Amino acid sequence: MITNKEIEEIRKYLDKAENPLFFYDDDPDGLSSYLLLKTLNDKGKGLPIKSSPKLDELYIRKIKEYSPDYVFVLDKPIITQEFVNKVNTKIIWIDHHPVVKINGVKYYNPRKENPNDNRPTSYWCYKIANDKLWVAMCGIVGDWYVPEFLNEFIKLYPGLAKKSNDAAKLLFETKLGTLVKVFAFVLKGKVSDVKRNVAILSKIKSPYEILEQTTPKGKFIYRYYEKINKTFEKMLHEAKKHATKSKILVYTYPSSKHSLTGILSNQLLYTYPNKVIIIGRVKDDKVLMSIRSKKHNVLKILETALKSVDGYGGGHDHACGAGVNKEDFETFVEEFKKVLNTN
Repeated sequence: MITNKEIEEIRKYLDKAENPLFFYDDDPDGLSSYLLLKTLNDKGKGLPIKSSPKLDELYIRKIKEYSPDYVFVLDKPIITQEFVNKVNTKIIWIDHHPVVKINGVKYYNPRKENPNDNRPTSYWCYKIANDKLWVAMCGIVGDWYVPEFLNEFIKLYPGLAKKSNDAAKLLFETKLGTLVKVFAFVLKGKVSDVKRNVAILSKIKSPYEILEQTTPKGKFIYRYYEKINKTFEKMLHEAKKHATKSKILVYTYPSSKHSLTGILSNQLLYTYPNKVIIIGRVKDDKVLMSIRSKKHNVLKILETALKSVDGYGGGHDHACGAGVNKEDFETFVEEFKKVLNTN
């Protein structure tokens, strides 16, 4: 766990920061984490990290552009040492992926104490902020975790969720699940669209503003969600055509479409719980993937399969992200199948 002492340390860093820069993962967990910490410090800038699980030297230009006094990194599984070495300011990293060794950062991760404690980053950011429960729930349940305060959420926000220990049921059978999709979809589109969406979302006080479109801000966010959801539903329909008797469902799509690999893989896993799901977005000379399974430890399989190709990846035991060269994708899938069949 992240201790109360550590939570207080993070609060102090937030209080001291006059021009913070927040890097966060571009999924509901990352976005929720940023919005929660923003309640304690509404200064500085927030930037979602797209297309890669890594925060690397490519983002040094953002450090130079904004000249932050503190850098907060939220829900990113990898920060390269090269990035850290070139940043001359304090870095506070809050994460819940497998622990890595790195120098020069204040690293907060529940797995440092207990390798099995992978409560989402938004869970810990809610403990830090102690505000906006509905925002926290979007990130926590969006990362397939059911927190102990679900009943409190149900009481405060009637009609949005039900009592359940199954995150999948909350994601795909409740209005809370719709909100999770809203959080995912506002991060899609041009950089200017995403900045505007996040700025608007940060000012919304109640989830009903969005779901019932009771305010102009809520209506704007919901309509943006509907636009992206049309593309999502078409892609979901196409992906289902690739479901065969094989243990693995593999589907790729071109980068001209929105990056929806994560939410597509989650939906398909719910539809096909006995399959391993590999969804890839072809971008330039790379295939960027989301990999899911209920039954298999896909992280271990991924680590072995990557030894045969030029690529990278990381994440959780049952949910990973990865990237390989386009020319190596078929080889990667075949290696993945071989390792899967030996388990």
